[in-house]
Amino acid sequence: MQRHQFQLFADYYQFYIQDDDASFGDLADAWNEEAVARLLAVAPHVIGVGTVRNTTVPVTVEIHDARPEIDFAAWEQVNLASLVVGSGRIVVAGCTDYLPDAARLDLAAGTYEVLVCYAGLDSLREDGLEGDDRYHLFFYPGRELPPQVLKSRSDG
Repeated sequence: MQRHQFQLFADYYQFYIQDDDASFGDLADAWNEEAVARLLAVAPHVIGVGTVRNTTVPVTVEIHDARPEIDFAAWEQVNLASLVVGSGRIVVAGCTDYLPDAARLDLAAGTYEVLVCYAGLDSLREDGLEGDDRYHLFFYPGRELPPQVLKSRSDG
C-alpha cells in the first residue's frame, strides 16, 4: 500500500485526479446536478471530487493491490467510481492548478476502482473557508463502472 497526502486548492469547490495524458481532463459536461449532489464528477480518464470549501483542503490518496476494507462509519459519504490510467501516472491537482507543476503518482497502466470518502462535511465555519473536512481516495485494480453513491451524507 502506498499513501500520499496533499493540501490542494479546491477552487470552484473541486479537485481532480486524472491520467497524466494532456488530452484528458475535461469535466465541463460532467458537473451536472446529479454530480454536484454526489460531490463527484466523472469523465474519461478523470475524476472530479467536489468539496464543501473553496479553499485548500486535505486530500489523502492510497494505492492498494486489492479493494481495502474500509469502515463506512468513519465517513459521512462514500462514492465509488473508476479511472482508466493509460499513461502509468496520475495527476493530483486543484482544478485551477498549473498542470505541469501538479503532483504526479506512478500507477501501473490499467483500470482502477476508486473509493472516494468524505469526512467533516458539516464542519464548515461561519466564514465558509475554515472547516475540518477531509477527502480520502482509495485506488485498487478493478473494472470500469458508472459512479455510485455507496453511503450518502443524508443517510445519517
